[in-house]
Amino acid sequence: MHETPRPRILLVDDDEAITAALAPFLERSGFAVRVAGDGRAALDAVGGEVPDIVVCDVVMPHVDGREFVRRMRARQLWLPIILLTQVGESWERSAALDEGADDYLNKPFDPHELLARIRAVLRRTAQGVSSLRSATRLQAHDLVLDRSARRVWRGTTELSLTPKALTLLEYLMMHPQEVHSRERLLSTLWGFDFATTSRAVDHRIAELRRVLGDGTGEVRFIETAQTMGYQFTAPVVAA
Repeated sequence: MHETPRPRILLVDDDEAITAALAPFLERSGFAVRVAGDGRAALDAVGGEVPDIVVCDVVMPHVDGREFVRRMRARQLWLPIILLTQVGESWERSAALDEGADDYLNKPFDPHELLARIRAVLRRTAQGVSSLRSATRLQAHDLVLDRSARRVWRGTTELSLTPKALTLLEYLMMHPQEVHSRERLLSTLWGFDFATTSRAVDHRIAELRRVLGDGTGEVRFIETAQTMGYQFTAPVVAA
């Protein structure tokens, strides 16, 4: 009987105290872990063997985390990447997601939360959702989002959304079938510096549902996960 190969993680951080504690934890959790001390070493490591996922700090010498993401995407390597960012640096988070990172986690973080994020990203990859990262257009039923033109249609009708609602829709469609808490959506899309209440998320969700005509027909796009947050439930493909 053959054992299933363990998923391979490349852990990139110049703080040896973090990698010394985190690498054994991830190993015990069922992963094969390699460690790189900075972005330059990470580029060399990926050149030798492409991992299943990369967990990478943002602030590092030589090549930082955002530059690492840019270089991976420039090589057309769409391996999943989770970036570790500093609390409060909302511009870092939004820039990282725009440039092709799959997820982020604020430092300091709970290792078990990182583990949950890693498994969620790998599940999306196994389902083929990672291809959405490189797609210019996303489609769910008759809903089409053009990411580069920042335009949305249902069938032949172009919809008008506020910029924040469009950004929220894009994020939800990039992460389908995944429940997102209001707090996480706030920190990802608004930034801790720009919002103090989860009502901002609820207002934009209400806008999306109204403009999309969500729930008025047979198709349902966005569901509320009771006490937890929101989920884009319709299947999404690269159009």
